[in-house]
Amino acid sequence: MGVVLATDQQAPAQGVLDRGAAVLADGGVVVMPTDSVYGIGAAAIPGNPGHERVFAIKQRERSQTLPLVCADVEDLARYGADVPEWAVTAARAFWPGALTFVVKAGDAVPDGYAQADGTVALRVPDSEVVRGLCRRVGAIALTSANTHGAPSPASFSELEPVIVEQADLVIDGGACPVGLASTIVDATGPAPRILRQGSVTLEQIAEAR
Repeated sequence: MGVVLATDQQAPAQGVLDRGAAVLADGGVVVMPTDSVYGIGAAAIPGNPGHERVFAIKQRERSQTLPLVCADVEDLARYGADVPEWAVTAARAFWPGALTFVVKAGDAVPDGYAQADGTVALRVPDSEVVRGLCRRVGAIALTSANTHGAPSPASFSELEPVIVEQADLVIDGGACPVGLASTIVDATGPAPRILRQGSVTLEQIAEAR
C-alpha cells in the first residue's frame, strides 16, 4: 500500500509537497486532490516509468494520452503552440480552475505526452497541492484517479482501494470543492468547441472573450 499523507489542499504542508515532488521526480505515481476530482499522475518526463504505471493502475488503454496539469496561466504559452487569443483570454479568466484546453502541442511538451494529432490537453487546477508540485517538478500527466469505467472520486473516501494500494503516494486533501470533472474545450480553432461538459459552460467561455 502506498503512503497516505493528509494536508489542506489550499494550504498544503511544505513537507507534503517536498515528499510528493521527490516521488514524482523519481518516476513515481502520486494520487492528489484537485478542485474538480482526485487525480493520479506522474511527472511529464520522457521515458518516465510512472507514466506507464498510471495506465496500468487505471486499466486504461495505452493508446490514449493524459492531460497535463501546470502551475500557472503562463504555462499555456509554454506548452501550447499557436494558441488562439480567445483561449488565452479564457485561461486568464478561468485559471486556476476546472477548465481544460486542447491546444496544439508546443516544443516544451516532452516526447510521448502529446496526442497522435499533435495536440495536448492543458489545465491549471485551483489546487495549491497540484500547483505546488508542478512548481517543483514541472508539468504532471494527470488523469482522474479511478479504474477505467468507475466514477471519478470527488473525495479521499471515494478512492478505490486498488488505486490507493498501487500508488506510491496518496495525498489526502479531503473533499474536492467542485466535485465534477473539468470542462474540456477544443482550442485549436477560431472558436471554442466543448468536448466534455463540466462546471464551466460554453456561454461563460464566450462571455470571457
